[in-house]
Amino acid sequence: MILERIKETNDIKDLNWEELDVLACEIRQFLVEKVSEHGGHLASNLGVVELTIAMHKAFSLPEDKMIWDVGHQAYTHKLLTGRREGFDTLRKFGGMSGFPKRNESDCDVFDTGHSSTSISAGLGYVEAREILGEDYKVISVIGDGSLTGGMAYEALNNAAHLNSNFVIILNDNNMSISENVGGMSKYLAGIRTAKVYNELKKGVTGALNRIPGVGKSIVSSIRKTKNSIKQLFVPGMLFEEMGITYLGPVDGHDIKKLYRTLREAQKMDHAVLVHVLTQKGKGYAPAEQNPSKFHGIGPFDMETGNAVEVKEKDTYTDVFGKVMYKEGEKEAKLVAITAAMKDGTGLSGFQKKYPERFFDVGIAEEHAVTFAAGLAAAGLKPVFAVYSSFLQRGYDQIVHDVCMQNLPVVFAIDRAGLVGSDGETHQGAFDLAYLSHVPNMTVMSPKNKWELADMLRFAIQHDGPIAFRYPRGTAYDGLKEFRAPIVLGKSETIYEESDIAIFSVGHMMEEAHQVWERLKEKGYSCSLINSRFVKPMDTDVLKQMAEKHKLFVTIEEGVVTGGYGEHVMNYVSREALPVKVLVNAIPDQYVEQGSIGQLRKEILLDADSIVEKTVAAFDALK
Repeated sequence: MILERIKETNDIKDLNWEELDVLACEIRQFLVEKVSEHGGHLASNLGVVELTIAMHKAFSLPEDKMIWDVGHQAYTHKLLTGRREGFDTLRKFGGMSGFPKRNESDCDVFDTGHSSTSISAGLGYVEAREILGEDYKVISVIGDGSLTGGMAYEALNNAAHLNSNFVIILNDNNMSISENVGGMSKYLAGIRTAKVYNELKKGVTGALNRIPGVGKSIVSSIRKTKNSIKQLFVPGMLFEEMGITYLGPVDGHDIKKLYRTLREAQKMDHAVLVHVLTQKGKGYAPAEQNPSKFHGIGPFDMETGNAVEVKEKDTYTDVFGKVMYKEGEKEAKLVAITAAMKDGTGLSGFQKKYPERFFDVGIAEEHAVTFAAGLAAAGLKPVFAVYSSFLQRGYDQIVHDVCMQNLPVVFAIDRAGLVGSDGETHQGAFDLAYLSHVPNMTVMSPKNKWELADMLRFAIQHDGPIAFRYPRGTAYDGLKEFRAPIVLGKSETIYEESDIAIFSVGHMMEEAHQVWERLKEKGYSCSLINSRFVKPMDTDVLKQMAEKHKLFVTIEEGVVTGGYGEHVMNYVSREALPVKVLVNAIPDQYVEQGSIGQLRKEILLDADSIVEKTVAAFDALK
């Protein structure tokens, strides 16, 4: 088995072309086996096997710097850098990350997890290389989907001014280019990248520029003529006009062609973009037929591609999608927005039923927020469904374009709190903190699936910016007998007693209810309050509970600083209420990958830990 011979970085350089083709097949088999066991990102990784092999063959790591946009397609890269054994712990707590991590290997030079970042990071490496007088190549890989993010174009604009080598690889698994255009492009690319041609071009341009009076006008005329011809045949003129040499398109599954093109790209003394055509899910029929399903997937049966664990109950995302579908029938002004996550946010049903009121803006969260603001200003009721960690990218637009104008935009924040195996880059730990201090913003969080439905309906009718956040996974359906109407800024008291008051934020109610039950079993008198609103905070209930409680216990799945518990603590201090506050939240740190249960236990946010802390805090008051 050839894959077993890849034990260290650059071992691949000892293989011939025939062995590399065999290696590609072995890697695909390996990836399907491992992801079927542990889950992970499969389709994107199967699509870049040959590309990654060619890159490792053409460049030398760790001296050369390879940066992966998003990074969920870096499994083959990890295999080729001696991390095969780590796949048994892929995305597990304490195990190998599903994304590039600098602390995992010196071949991972930049931590990634969000899109459209690789060109900016690569450009930083290039400029640092020149300033420090070092000698290495920089390669940034970016997908065609990530090019919808404006940050990528900002970076390309800067990269166009480089006078040193920078290789940008566009991994395109969506565009289709006809054979004749592809053939002409290949021909012209071969001429433009030939060493003799480049040297001749520089020499002729320099000579003409030195002709007194007319030299520059001749060069300009030639360039205009050349560019007009290029525009007829070359699909990469956008990049060419920016000053970035375009090579391609190249068959992303032909290792030899990829290798030769990458070797040519290294000869450039400026930025060059290599356009590579790949197929998502390549080599595994279920993933080829349904790449979206296998983008990020849990354990599955290799033979059929079916999930090992069949979903029986609705997720919070399912509930959101169903309510949006129904509300669309009642409210003609309701519109939905997603940033390339139609299925992930549960909006596919809404899109099919109301296509004229559905907008997928691509991977462009900043644009999505301001676009929503424009829709709201014009009289519509926009709902932007987005993952918590991705909404971070639209923070300025939330502050400046939505909240400053007090526009009725609804933010449906999915994957809030801990998300598990995707790790630090995807944990939705910061939304409560970064939203609750913005003027005019209302922030809610439902305790169960029934309250999620009620909050969505409330949000649609709210006259101003409003956000409600909910987690990934099966929706909690407990405490359904408690369903008081949603009133702005008002919490819901589940059980009222004395001594200890537990304030739960959103989906942590399931954990909070367990805490309440265990404290009762230990003989403590407890109240349980569903906070509902993080902003505006229900100060009336805090005053009321302070009259007969000695300890407030807040529970939330968000960072401590700026969170609900800190707001409660500040209010208690300002008002000099005669109670102590015990805040249970995510520490101000990045939380790695692992199961939700493992992670909560690790950060002392599980029921057992909270009970232990609560007992100690209350007993200390005696």
